[in-house]
Amino acid sequence: MSRFLLVVPPLTGHVNPASGIAKELAARGHEVAWSGTETVLRPLLGPHAQVFGTGTRAFRALGGHGLASLRSLWEGFVVPYARFTTKPLDAAVREFRPDALLVDQHTPAGALVAHRHALPWATLAPGAMELGRPYRALPQVEAWIVGLLAGLWQRAKLPVAEFTDPRFSPHLVLATTGRALLGDVPTLPRYALVGPVLTERSADPAFPWERLDPGRRTVLVTMGTMSDAIGADFLDRTVRALAGFGEGIQAVVAAQRGALPAALADTVVAAERAPILELLSKGALDAVICHGGMNTVGESLAHGVPLLMAPIRNDQPFVAQRVAEAGAGLRVPFARVCPRVIAERLRQVLDEPSHRTAAQLLGRELMSGGGAVAAVDRLEALVTASPTSSP
Repeated sequence: MSRFLLVVPPLTGHVNPASGIAKELAARGHEVAWSGTETVLRPLLGPHAQVFGTGTRAFRALGGHGLASLRSLWEGFVVPYARFTTKPLDAAVREFRPDALLVDQHTPAGALVAHRHALPWATLAPGAMELGRPYRALPQVEAWIVGLLAGLWQRAKLPVAEFTDPRFSPHLVLATTGRALLGDVPTLPRYALVGPVLTERSADPAFPWERLDPGRRTVLVTMGTMSDAIGADFLDRTVRALAGFGEGIQAVVAAQRGALPAALADTVVAAERAPILELLSKGALDAVICHGGMNTVGESLAHGVPLLMAPIRNDQPFVAQRVAEAGAGLRVPFARVCPRVIAERLRQVLDEPSHRTAAQLLGRELMSGGGAVAAVDRLEALVTASPTSSP
């Protein structure tokens, strides 16, 4: 059996798919450890996970739209987080002695350390941000990102001539998406589009299941864990839109309580950590209102649930457009859509059967990628093919 070190950022939407892969690795007898911010990882992974903490540090909150959001992501989080974690990650590799690393695209320090120790590593792409190349029409922007990554490479004192883009492993890229959500973007043979990785995860134990009425249609509202700072106004508009449906619609809103209006109707159930997958698997949801993040979209489609999407930044407009083109949902502008339009579009998603039919079709296509099972098959093959693997 082999040892795998998983390197992830302190972001729930990135940890969750990695957790599904980790569980499949463990089920096959492999030893799994994690490297990252333990204060974030521990509540998500549980008390028994082996975690090599990289320390805790406050990073600038992500904000803005378009290119402003891209600058915020890279200069405010990805680059400083890589600088902060490279040294403790190097120590974790020396102590754990993994046979291979699984490195999230937004934790390039994992790739740098793997290269330093001549270890095979796989990229985990939980979104379409890099695969979809939403800024491919702006080559100067892409060059700017590569320049930042080259700077990290040089800072790690790795040979300049050996520079490899740490977002894309030369060995294996595992993407939790499928061709249906990537369109005609070219991929390479080392890319494995495994689709959504669905796994049980902890939720708020106090979630009030008893408040859900199975006789009413239920809508989930979630704008992702990275959008609380800027999502409050959209959530307010959405809650007002839902109020117009009266008793006919009930909503589960997953958000920090401070991001929601002070007064909520009895038909709105608010929860900081809503059991989204459980709601989906029980068939309790009729539609999902979200930001177009790959995890929420993939999980919803995997259960045949149509979407109303208000993309904010990064790969979200790219993903939302693909879903809308497939007929599995509708898209509205995040910053300026009014409650009346939200209500109108939601009614279309709920009442027009074609959206659910398209969501079911798209979901089956995504799930054909094999999920965690296919991902671990490829990881095992990566270790077997490596000359540095353990006997």
